[in-house]
Amino acid sequence: MIQRLLPFLTLIVLFAGLALASPYFLTQTNLASVARQTAVFNIMGLGMTLVIISGGIDLSVGAILAMSGLFGAMAMERGASIPVGVAVGVLTGLACGLVNGSLITRLKINPFIVTLGTLGIFRGTTLIVSNGLPVHRIPQSFSFLGEGVLFGVPFVLWLLVICALATHVVLEHTRLGRYVFAIGSNESAALYAGIPVAFHTTAVYAICGVLTGLAGMIEASRLMTGQPTAGQGYELQAIAAVVIGGGSLRGGEGSVIGTLIGAFIMGLLSNGSDLLGISPYLQQAIIGAVIILAVTVDELRKRKMSA
Repeated sequence: MIQRLLPFLTLIVLFAGLALASPYFLTQTNLASVARQTAVFNIMGLGMTLVIISGGIDLSVGAILAMSGLFGAMAMERGASIPVGVAVGVLTGLACGLVNGSLITRLKINPFIVTLGTLGIFRGTTLIVSNGLPVHRIPQSFSFLGEGVLFGVPFVLWLLVICALATHVVLEHTRLGRYVFAIGSNESAALYAGIPVAFHTTAVYAICGVLTGLAGMIEASRLMTGQPTAGQGYELQAIAAVVIGGGSLRGGEGSVIGTLIGAFIMGLLSNGSDLLGISPYLQQAIIGAVIILAVTVDELRKRKMSA
């Protein structure tokens, strides 16, 4: 029980520590900035949660985010309305997710290898289409998606709540959710039990792509540009959020609330490091160390249970 509460306790301690360490942490401007930046990782993390529970992994989400943001911005630059531009970005994410899922299930190749390959394909395609140049000429009102406020709350937090609730319902109250846990726990047993493993595995990567596409449009809105180099290293943030929140890289374990807590821990670590003047290079080292620590705790817990 204590191990399951550890991410939540860590979040509380980290929040309190930063509040004491920096007078700027509890300002409305800073907290709103943390919420907006963390929402991108949170929404990506929700899709990654499904993938990791199913026993897979997706290293291409950062490249998918960049491609989705660029294609959505290009659509608006060419005269499409904001809703159409957002839809283009989300559908781009869906297409990338379907490619990942189809390659994994049809070619029977390890998800790590497939998504490592598609990371390069998606990133390279994005740079080729854009000639390496960002897209700037997009409607000013598009900034509301990433920077707007609704009823006193950043609009992205409303989107995050909707995505989190939808993901929770899928995991806990649908056949897809039950099958995802079964596939992640023992894919061979799930196959013998009559579960359409290939279909549901592809669906999981498609959902991850949709959520990453939405995160890409939010990122484009925050930057007010379609940036072909966006999202570099974001796959590490998304995986870390799931693992810190209690997800197992072996599959079969994970939760929406755990991922949300994990993503907020990552967001606070990054924000706190900036406020305290810690080098961004050291931040990367800290993130890597936190991932190793979280996986180590998970392994020790499993060994204790099997002993």
